[in-house]
Amino acid sequence: MSELIPSPLPAGGAATTGRVVLATRSVGKVRELVPLMASVGVEVVTLADLGLPELPEEDALEAFDTFEANALAKARYFARRTGATVLADDSGLAVDALSGRPGVQSKRWSGRNDLHGAALDAANNAFLQEALRAAERDAHLDAQRSKSWSRRGRYVCAAACVWYDGTHWCEAVARGETSGELLAVERGTGGFGYDPFFLSDDLGATFAEVGHAEKVRVSHRGRAFAALLQCEAVRTYFEHRAMR
Repeated sequence: MSELIPSPLPAGGAATTGRVVLATRSVGKVRELVPLMASVGVEVVTLADLGLPELPEEDALEAFDTFEANALAKARYFARRTGATVLADDSGLAVDALSGRPGVQSKRWSGRNDLHGAALDAANNAFLQEALRAAERDAHLDAQRSKSWSRRGRYVCAAACVWYDGTHWCEAVARGETSGELLAVERGTGGFGYDPFFLSDDLGATFAEVGHAEKVRVSHRGRAFAALLQCEAVRTYFEHRAMR
C-alpha cells in the first residue's frame, strides 16, 4: 500500500489547502456525493472544479485486492497532489453465484479499457449477464448446487478520508454494503454502473429506477460515507473545521 504523504504542502498544493476535495473522475459519483456531503455540512470541490488534469498514473491506483486499500490509495494520492483534505472511495458489485466477483474489478470487469462512461457500463453489464447465465448452466448440472443457485448479490463501498491535522497526516476508512438481486433484464434509466440490473432489497426497485436522494439513502456509497463521518477522528476533524 502507498505510504502516507510526507509533507503537509506538496508541490502545487498550496492553492487547495483548506479545501475538501472529492477525488473521483466518475460523473455518477459526483452527482451522488456532492449533495450528500453538502447535506451534512461538508462542502467539497471536485477534481473537475480544480481543473486537475488526469494523469496516466491514476490508472494504477486501484491495484489492491480490497476496496479499503484501493480507497486509501486514491485518497493518499490526491492528498499528495493537492495538499488538501481528500475524500475518496472504491466500490463494486459482489455476486454470490460468481464467488464474489466482479468485486474490486467491477469498473473494468469486461476488459474494455478502450471504453468509458455509459459505453463501459454497457459492456460490463453484458459481461455480467453472460457470466450469470454460464454460472446458472453449470449449477443446473449439479442437483445440489441447483437448489441453492440464485442471483443474490451486494454492492460494497469503502470510503476513505486523508487529512492534515497541523502536525501529521491522518487517515480513516469505513465500509458500507447494500443487498439485492441481479435481474436478467434492466429496469430504469437513471444511475450508472450496474444500477439498472440491481434490484434493491430496501427499495423494491432497481437503483436506476429511483432518484439520487432515494438511492443514496440506502446505497453502499451513502452508508460508507455516513460511517466514515461517524469515525471519531473524522467527526472531530470536521467539527473543528466548522468552528473556524
